[in-house]
Amino acid sequence: MDDLVTLLTAQGAAVVFLATLATRLGAPVPAAPFLVIAGGLSVGGQVSFAAVLVAALLGNILGDGAWFLAGRRWGYRVMRLLCRISLSADSCVRRSEAILGRWGGLSLIAAKFVPGVSVVAPPMAGALGMSNTRFLSYETVAALIWTLGFLVLGRIFHAAIQDVLAVLSSIGLTAAVVGTLVLAAFVAWRYRQRRIALAADDIEHIEAGDLRAAFAAGIRPTLIDVRSAEGRALDPRAIPGAVGIALRELPSQLDAFADGRELIVFCDCPNDESAIAAARVLMKAGLPRVRVLAGGLSAWAAAAAIEADADAGAPHIAAHPA
Repeated sequence: MDDLVTLLTAQGAAVVFLATLATRLGAPVPAAPFLVIAGGLSVGGQVSFAAVLVAALLGNILGDGAWFLAGRRWGYRVMRLLCRISLSADSCVRRSEAILGRWGGLSLIAAKFVPGVSVVAPPMAGALGMSNTRFLSYETVAALIWTLGFLVLGRIFHAAIQDVLAVLSSIGLTAAVVGTLVLAAFVAWRYRQRRIALAADDIEHIEAGDLRAAFAAGIRPTLIDVRSAEGRALDPRAIPGAVGIALRELPSQLDAFADGRELIVFCDCPNDESAIAAARVLMKAGLPRVRVLAGGLSAWAAAAAIEADADAGAPHIAAHPA
């Protein structure tokens, strides 16, 4: 801990900039503790408050700006990729959609304080076509609020922070080992919970190509889109005839499907997590003819694109008079 204080005292702005940039890019680097400690050190003049503030602002804007441009370039799938690698992939998608759907540009401020969403909001804003000026305005305000919050917290509790750092310094390696073990146990628990949720041996799937073939043959099962209302508003793609019922609303809508018809549920979420959860809700209610569309809405769109390309490339035979 003495080394950390020495490093912040000597290179406070640079350390805060790098930690903040790494955090905004999605690296597992805790920028907030650096800001709190830097805020505490600024009380005694060991660190320049203004320099650290500017460094954190630049780190936020550059990191989030990179994801914003990625979202502008590659669209909604960038956000999906970021959520896919998180320990709570599906909840990451739902929370991101809910925050942006309800708050718009202000979501960039709210997302700063929501773990798992802060990295996702900028590419989503880019994918939805937010202008560069509007993004920069909201991002600057969000970064200022986030940075000042932790710096001021450090200044208010600077005496207590010094005491905590002194205790941690005396504990030394033991504190680091215990902290690492606690973090590893938490990650292992969350990973196990996710694997349990993804275990879908009890769920029957249908491929997008097979569903399109059934449509072509005149077979029309009932399709249930379990994306949130915010998600459907943000991404208006749809499968013809699908009924939109959010996962959280499904238990109250079960009576509408009690006639024994075949049900196919889908989402546009990592590993079809919401769709699998919805299928289990339906099956638990005694509805046996339930399947999950493998790959969800994205797989359906991809299959449609393949069919369109095939139709465009099919040879046209001109009729000749006999």
